[in-house]
Amino acid sequence: MLRALLLPIILSIFVFPVLAQTKSNVEINKQIRQLNEKNITVSYDGNTSKLMAVADNFSDRDSAKAGVQAMNFAVGFFYPGEQLKDAPDPIMFTFWVLTKRPRFANIIDVTFSIDGERLLVDNIRYSARARDGVEYINCKLSRADMKRIAKGREVQVKIGENEFRFLPDQLRMLADVLTVSDTGAEY
Repeated sequence: MLRALLLPIILSIFVFPVLAQTKSNVEINKQIRQLNEKNITVSYDGNTSKLMAVADNFSDRDSAKAGVQAMNFAVGFFYPGEQLKDAPDPIMFTFWVLTKRPRFANIIDVTFSIDGERLLVDNIRYSARARDGVEYINCKLSRADMKRIAKGREVQVKIGENEFRFLPDQLRMLADVLTVSDTGAEY
């Protein structure tokens, strides 16, 4: 009798978490639709899948203060095949800056302010496409740091001397990326 009761408990502890650790592209796309998220896409090239989310622009006011035409950001990650096996960590985070002249070529770090708490990110990689007037400020964020940002009520990022306030839809998109990339493997 005791064995009969213990078997389901043992299975739920050891077997079911393994099953919950994968999520197919079909499941991810279904979840994206359920969230009514228009800014997240999943693509598959025959070998690798890519989940990418592109945010709407930061406010025109913040962009004008920084002397740029517009700025937004994208987050994403790659995974082999069409099955996400583990929640991605870290996640690539890239600011896209539309500008007539380079503004951020000397950036070595960015600082997020999340409800008054600072998060310094110094794994910056800068690139630019001068002919298109676009700068890219790339970094990687841990899943935990991205959760902190997504849950924040007042979130800004300081790039150089310029601050950009995250809009509610941008924060919701970050939370949605975390939701759809959660495989249940996090304990």
